[in-house]
Amino acid sequence: MGVHTIHAALLQRQVRVVVVGCGGAGSVLASGLPYLHQALIVRGHPGGLHVTVLDGEKISATNCVRQPFSKSEIGLCKSVVLVNRLNVFWELDWEAVPEHLAENRPLMRADIVIGCVDTRAARSVIQSSATRSSTVGYWLDIGNNADSGQFILGEPLNYENRRTGYRLRTVADLYPEVVDTELEERSLPSCSAAEALERQEPFVNTTLANHSLSLLAHLFRYGTIEHHGGFVNLATGHTTPLRIDPATWRRIQRRGKADGRPTNRHPASNETVSAAGSR
Repeated sequence: MGVHTIHAALLQRQVRVVVVGCGGAGSVLASGLPYLHQALIVRGHPGGLHVTVLDGEKISATNCVRQPFSKSEIGLCKSVVLVNRLNVFWELDWEAVPEHLAENRPLMRADIVIGCVDTRAARSVIQSSATRSSTVGYWLDIGNNADSGQFILGEPLNYENRRTGYRLRTVADLYPEVVDTELEERSLPSCSAAEALERQEPFVNTTLANHSLSLLAHLFRYGTIEHHGGFVNLATGHTTPLRIDPATWRRIQRRGKADGRPTNRHPASNETVSAAGSR
């Protein structure tokens, strides 16, 4: 098993974080980032976090059931409402971009990209943007099914992250089907609040977001991590870490090749990797 050490530059200046998507998981994660920012400042970090939230989605009545939006905000842009709220409460100067990430918008000013999206196409755009970027050090991906999901912190292969045996593999490295746009999308918009609750347990997004925040907090506080993600199943109560282990990474990738198609199961946990999410 290996240990990953945080990129040294992230302890020497303000850290630029881009959150792509602020639906079920993204809204919870973005709302938790001010706590990480405050903790960094208190411990002497020179700049804490500067967060940009990208999401062009508008608030619907369905969103007001499981996401931190109210009926009075229906029709407004999720990212603008959420970031304005965080800025007022925490006295921050974070930014909202009321657009979806597009192929022609490379992530040139991001150190950490956090993907909270619900389609293969959206993940594919994140992957290509992070790979083209010369600054993106980490890509943290969150995905979930009805009552389970995964969070995986990886180092996209780009100018910042060279090809080495212990480069943290991204979700796309390990499970290529989550960015395969030729596969059928399983996630469809919910037409009503009742339908949304039937499709997804109410706290699966919150659980995955908090696990992700905890992983980032540990990396910044101690400078190292021994796992770079995990698999959570609320139905069984099981949580399985994804260890920093090239042998495990190779087994995951070989298993997909042996089947003649990418695998979507982690060999140690038997958990299904999801390309879906919550909007």
